[in-house]
Amino acid sequence: MAASTSSPNISTSLRRKTRKTNYPSLLGKNISLHTKLGFSSSVPFNKSLNVKSYGAAKYDEVVDEELDKIRRLQNGSDVRGVALEGEKGRTVDLTPPAVEAISESFGEWVINGLEKEKGYPVENVSVSLGRDPRISASKLSVAVFAGLARAGCMTFDVGLATTPACFMSTLLPPFVYDASIMMTASHLPYTRNGLKFFTKRGGLTSLEVEEVCDKAARKYANRMAKVSTLLNVLPTKVDFMSAYSKHLREIIKERIGHPLHYETPLKGFQIIVNAGNGSGGFFTWNVLDKLGADTFGSLHLNPDGMFPNHIPNPEDKTAMAMTRAAVLENSADLGIVFDTDVDRSGVVDNKGNSINGDKLIALMSAIVLKENPGSTIVTDARTSMSLTKFITDRGGHHCLYRAGYRNVIDKGVQLNMDGIETHLMMETSGHGALKENHFLDDGAYTVVKIIIEMVRMKLGGSDEGIGSLIKDLEEPYESIELRINIISEPRNAKAKGSEAIETFRNYIEEGRLKGWELDSCGDCWVSEGCLVDTNDTPTHIDAQMYRVKVSNNEHGQHGWIHMRQSIHNPNIAVNLQSSVHGGCLSMARAFRDDFLKASGVDTFLDIAQIDKFVENGPLA
Repeated sequence: MAASTSSPNISTSLRRKTRKTNYPSLLGKNISLHTKLGFSSSVPFNKSLNVKSYGAAKYDEVVDEELDKIRRLQNGSDVRGVALEGEKGRTVDLTPPAVEAISESFGEWVINGLEKEKGYPVENVSVSLGRDPRISASKLSVAVFAGLARAGCMTFDVGLATTPACFMSTLLPPFVYDASIMMTASHLPYTRNGLKFFTKRGGLTSLEVEEVCDKAARKYANRMAKVSTLLNVLPTKVDFMSAYSKHLREIIKERIGHPLHYETPLKGFQIIVNAGNGSGGFFTWNVLDKLGADTFGSLHLNPDGMFPNHIPNPEDKTAMAMTRAAVLENSADLGIVFDTDVDRSGVVDNKGNSINGDKLIALMSAIVLKENPGSTIVTDARTSMSLTKFITDRGGHHCLYRAGYRNVIDKGVQLNMDGIETHLMMETSGHGALKENHFLDDGAYTVVKIIIEMVRMKLGGSDEGIGSLIKDLEEPYESIELRINIISEPRNAKAKGSEAIETFRNYIEEGRLKGWELDSCGDCWVSEGCLVDTNDTPTHIDAQMYRVKVSNNEHGQHGWIHMRQSIHNPNIAVNLQSSVHGGCLSMARAFRDDFLKASGVDTFLDIAQIDKFVENGPLA
């Protein structure tokens, strides 16, 4: 499937089903005729919103509910929701009207930002849209373009794309769009979809997305039955993925500088790609093949929005197992696993060892610290104590920070602004950003760095393979993640989750759990306490979370427990790691008996998974 494939034109079918409606001018924006879009329908998306049928109090209540529908779609620094029927217990909430309102608000936000920056009105503001292969993308793409047009933006259809490519479309000439949107729900089921937003500065922060969603909520509620579903002028189609692929190829060629075959530096290497039927197939035919690599044995390269083979996720055991089998069967030098939108990746070395999570962070740290001695490495606070030792043994500094890839990246940006060299920011999920690459979490760029190092090692006479760089990384003796569902109405779930986690913090500070102490930043000498944001200038908190180090008389400090509110779902994740046998079980038992039950938060939390682990142990 070509990267320039665009959404089908569904205006014909829509025209037959809708009646013509004249809409007011686009908010007074001065737009060229080339970019004006006509809107031709009014479709009732919620028949209960008939103003005449409600008293003032009831009407306000309904409007509040409509506002909440949009606000609940915010997912940290992006938007996610259910786009298709098919999930038990979940209703469709990412509808075309909702997407249109959000896209219009984003377009206005971009225009307002540019006008504030330049000090004068702006025209011809350009926004690109890319998408992963989800089957809801065509319908929702029309809503995105309609919303952007209402805001007064010129629109460009990138077609099948990756999240990092959408950001790079704001920087790479001759495109250099003012902003971009990627339509994706990452590794989530085919029924989900979402939006990620970019300007030339990078991805929007949680606060900025909150601002966009708040404005969109008011549009959505106040518009009542009027929603545009027809584009009279289609967006301009562009083949950006070819330019992005060339950009990656040039980086590989220049940094390897192969003495014998500069244009094909991967000649003699077999590299297997598992794209998981997402957007990552381009890396095989547009990057690796053109650089001379043998990619025979690659898996699931064709885009398929139903994801029939496995979850496209480098953390998925099936994805890694299939890639490992392909590497060993073909005696390949490297295996690569991408998530759906290619902002995350994992690899398999030539011996079939899976490298993701802490191992991937260690591998990237080893590479980065060779090039930038003494650099600080920022990770989320679920990484192991062994990773901290691995980084410091190589002369680096380890800053543990909040879970959430945007939090980790933003921390690295902040440190660099403070004059502290921080070249790598990486979360255990596989989101990895580098200072040299615009602080962008790009799974393809992560792999590019690994491939360059692999070839350099070979040119230097080493046949050990990329996995040899982390052979001295110790794995935690025990590690487990448990989930606690929040028993609450969706609109109250975040507040209840915050209440539970703040109660946990208070319990620890009051010394109610013997040997438990709030952790700070591991080896991070930058600003003590930044893990819990006790700095002079604390950052915005998108979800509450704390890490606690656990000690006893027999083993000293032997583990930690990390409690965090999920940004994506109404639940709480509890991660435990221990360096001693039975450590996770004993910590989980104390966590349940001496905190969850003793504090009373179990009255609004479903702790069944904790109970199962405590009663049955690791086999549960």
